[in-house]
Amino acid sequence: MTHPFRSVLYLPGSRERVLEKAKGLPADALIFDLEDAVAPEEKEAARGLVCGMIRSGYGARKRLIRVNGLDTEWGEDDLAAAIEAEPDGILIPKVDGPEVLTGIASRLKGKTRIWAMMETPLGILNAKEIAGSTPLLEGFVIGTNDLVKDLFASHTPDRAPVMTSLSLCLLAARAFGLVCVDGVYNAFKDDDGLRTECEQGLNMGFDGKTLIHPAQVSIANEVFAPDAAALELARRYIEAFENASGVAVVDGKIVENLHVENAVRLLAKADMIAKMNN
Repeated sequence: MTHPFRSVLYLPGSRERVLEKAKGLPADALIFDLEDAVAPEEKEAARGLVCGMIRSGYGARKRLIRVNGLDTEWGEDDLAAAIEAEPDGILIPKVDGPEVLTGIASRLKGKTRIWAMMETPLGILNAKEIAGSTPLLEGFVIGTNDLVKDLFASHTPDRAPVMTSLSLCLLAARAFGLVCVDGVYNAFKDDDGLRTECEQGLNMGFDGKTLIHPAQVSIANEVFAPDAAALELARRYIEAFENASGVAVVDGKIVENLHVENAVRLLAKADMIAKMNN
């Protein structure tokens, strides 16, 4: 991964003012949404608006277009327009298996990559096959709202009803070197709840969180960024390991390869974030 994905903000594709305002937001990535956030009567206009604005003034932020499902009346036209617009990624909703992604991969241009929404029971069960479907797949976005609905489950603070699904997606993503971004937190005015869920996602291993409101960006950025203490410890691990004539020890604990690998990853992430902020 060469770019941070701490905060991935959904933008309604039909609202030009919101798309314009997003140019000044500190989100790591933006999802220009043509699916759930756009009413049926606005779909075609939103498609033209998003594809016209996608190249304008978004700086280092990653730009993803979420198209409508390819089984809908808008999906194929969305996909064709998105391919021509050449965003950083095209996000495919409700991916159930690898076949749809391999077909899309053969049509992509330039540096555009595929992203998969993991939000259906069948998609979760096929996570491994989806993750390995094509080298052009860059990441998973977890769709917890649709997943909870399809499981006939409930939203709970500990997310126990979807924990198996989250873990399966993370396992598949890590096995194939993909980015994996956690689902949304719906109560956008509940900062404490958002922070708690971000911390849970961080501890599980997610790269960041999808967000539904700009007010959520700062918390996600803070939680998913390595803090100063973690970075200092990482530097000490690397220094001790490189300079040890025998067993490396830091603060009375043995430093092994796995500690050094994690330290290198944290420092690289901090460097990516610093480049985003410059």
